[in-house]
Amino acid sequence: MNKCFATLIALLLIASAAWAQKKNAPRIAPNDLEALHTWEDTLTILSYAVVNDSLAENRFAACRTMIPLLVKALKTEHSFQYPFERLKSVSIQYPQDSSFRIFTWQLYVSEDDYRYYGAIQMNTPELKLFPLIDRSANVADLEQDELSPDQWYGSVYYNLRECKGPQGKYYLLFGFDGLEFFRKRKLVDVLHFRSDGQPVFGAPVFVHQEKGKPTTTKKRVFIEYSAAVSVRFNYDEALELLIFDHLIPLSGQHGEGMVMVPDGSYQAYTFQKGLWYYQPRVLHEILDEAPRPYPVLDQRDKDIFGGKGKN
Repeated sequence: MNKCFATLIALLLIASAAWAQKKNAPRIAPNDLEALHTWEDTLTILSYAVVNDSLAENRFAACRTMIPLLVKALKTEHSFQYPFERLKSVSIQYPQDSSFRIFTWQLYVSEDDYRYYGAIQMNTPELKLFPLIDRSANVADLEQDELSPDQWYGSVYYNLRECKGPQGKYYLLFGFDGLEFFRKRKLVDVLHFRSDGQPVFGAPVFVHQEKGKPTTTKKRVFIEYSAAVSVRFNYDEALELLIFDHLIPLSGQHGEGMVMVPDGSYQAYTFQKGLWYYQPRVLHEILDEAPRPYPVLDQRDKDIFGGKGKN
């Protein structure tokens, strides 16, 4: 069967299943729906202020007010069915199976300090919520540590992909971390649920095999790069690859020392038997000069994902 046609059929089946699921989803009572609309109005204003207000005290105050109000709204019966579509400053990601959704947002503290907030809401009639506590500064080994929700490596998630591995279902979370003024990070974390339903971040699903060396695994992967460039780190449906820029060191132009920038080539992970296998080179086109959008060092005029660059 033609690959494009097969992909189209698969997408149609997914859309059909999603429509059927939505059609059979429990409905929110009219009074509750009206209350959710009202809460969403306030949450929209607060979340915008958290990201965009020029005064730090206003951003902090908006965030402090927003958190309990969001929890109050989510306590509404069947609130999982309410999409909160107007919360543009909050990322809300769903897996294909709609078993949960994950809220994340960013609080700009200073040029070198960003804090992240989030929660996992399970798809249950009554609220089952796991708050995410940003402990990024305490993570000893970013690539190997398994983390609980109260030890979360904070970021804003811009994509989510459901996978099945040797130990069962897991989810890839694609996130952006503002990190500091001159350097940013993108990462792919792994979310899975223990038999008791507790969420865990990190699992050994990224496999690295080098000739003459023992095979190693990573529980999450990340790239750190100059704030003066944009990078790609996402799953490409057409290529069927988890693809990201190959980075090289370069002296920064603003006194920041050595920073990592794309050289125009790409690395990737391919999915095989439930695991992701590292490929050091794909799409072998190399540019004469690393791409440098100008200027992008001032992150205050950017969106919560760190700019308009590639994912």
